[in-house]
Amino acid sequence: MATKRDYYDVLGVPKNASEEEIKKAYRKLAMKFHPDRNQGDAAKDAEAKFKEAKEAYEMLSDGDKRAAYDQYGHAGVDPNMRGAGAGPEGFGGFAEAFGDIFGDIFGQGRAGGGRGGRQVYRGSDLSYAMEISLEEAATGKEAQIRIPTWDQCDTCHGSGAKPGTQAKQCGTCHGAGVVQMRQGFFSVQQTCPTCRGAGKIIPEPCPTCHGQGKVKKQKTLEVKIPAGIDDGMRIRSAGNGEPGTNGGPPGDLYIEIRLKKHPIFERDGDDLHCVVPISFTRAALGGEIEVPTLAGKAAIDIPEGTQAGKQFRLRGKGIKGVRSSYPGDLYCHISVETPVKLTEHQRKLLRELDESLRKGGSKHSPGEEGWADKLKNFFSA
Repeated sequence: MATKRDYYDVLGVPKNASEEEIKKAYRKLAMKFHPDRNQGDAAKDAEAKFKEAKEAYEMLSDGDKRAAYDQYGHAGVDPNMRGAGAGPEGFGGFAEAFGDIFGDIFGQGRAGGGRGGRQVYRGSDLSYAMEISLEEAATGKEAQIRIPTWDQCDTCHGSGAKPGTQAKQCGTCHGAGVVQMRQGFFSVQQTCPTCRGAGKIIPEPCPTCHGQGKVKKQKTLEVKIPAGIDDGMRIRSAGNGEPGTNGGPPGDLYIEIRLKKHPIFERDGDDLHCVVPISFTRAALGGEIEVPTLAGKAAIDIPEGTQAGKQFRLRGKGIKGVRSSYPGDLYCHISVETPVKLTEHQRKLLRELDESLRKGGSKHSPGEEGWADKLKNFFSA
């Protein structure tokens, strides 16, 4: 008989792993090696690994069995040696975990429902994209949005059946909403494919809602956008998603924020950035200039000889984020503008200025002189 592998090694978890870590590891392996996901030549090996992971999870998810295994190894949980069989009472944790996995495989979001009863499913979440301006993001706002929703059908009053008729018990599941399904070497419980878990069928559907018992409409919601919200953040509106199945709870609505492109500012977290163009004479002579902020105008002093790319920081003129204690800063990036469309007189003045500057040498243009020296050294090397 082949030697069994260590249960912890099978699941790929350390010996001090928590119950949640063990369950998570088992779910991952069960999804990978499930018989429905492995066909052909790989099916036999996948089935063996699935059984091995199942056995490891059965033992490690049970506190008593895990303690015995930790102390005595495989002998401590061998039913032939200890009389501790893996009867129905030993499969509680496995059934719970496998129920979740089975739902994942078949795309079912189970929210409740007892054994032998109709399966209850939570409704799907909805997403709504809202575009707002930078100013609205900074100060917050209240807005109204219209979203699709479901209301009870007025024709059948929610029964789904044509007026004068009624629903009948499903003949496949006999009203239970679930059926037993064979999956390889074990059987599992699955939502009834005939009634889809409702436990009943509608011979003559309502002509208005087509048997759904509900009709799609538009609903207006009041939404509060908090000050400081940023692009990509989401606001959760609980219970405003799609309705659940068989009385299950509704999903949620997630409002995704999209910031419009601003003509002046760019946002970087809580900070703002803007490019401020100035004339080359202002850059050379210096002086006070006005710059925009979200709260109005501000003034900054441009020192004499300011170069292109110079950055000025205005503290607290940015945005206070939703999780921030203080507002960010505003960074003004100076762009020195070269004059265009010059008159002949202006060209003459610039030539005279250029000649005067050249006579001063590197005193007026240290960068240009330094660059010229670097070029000489480069080409003479």
